[in-house]
Amino acid sequence: MANTFKSYLASATGTSPVIVRTVASGTQTVAVGINLANILTTQITASAYISRGGTDFYIVKDAPIPAQGALSVLDGKIILEAADVVKVVANTASGLDTMLSVLEIT
Repeated sequence: MANTFKSYLASATGTSPVIVRTVASGTQTVAVGINLANILTTQITASAYISRGGTDFYIVKDAPIPAQGALSVLDGKIILEAADVVKVVANTASGLDTMLSVLEIT
């Protein structure tokens, strides 16, 4: 089994949810970091969540991020299962950059 650290990015996310990563079948994935950055000059709110089997599970919901600030939303690790989808959304158009760091075991 190969262990590989990877990062997945989403740029200028707005009010429509954006998929940062869908976990591939046959892959064990551990989320080790999720960073949300406000790229605007005004405060925004942002959410990050996992969709599993049609249900959304929030990691953080409507968290305020100050102008040109950032938020690390993962205190521990999250085990992601095959077909889990990590999504982010902001309350303002084109206001959020996201970095998801994972360990993938294949």
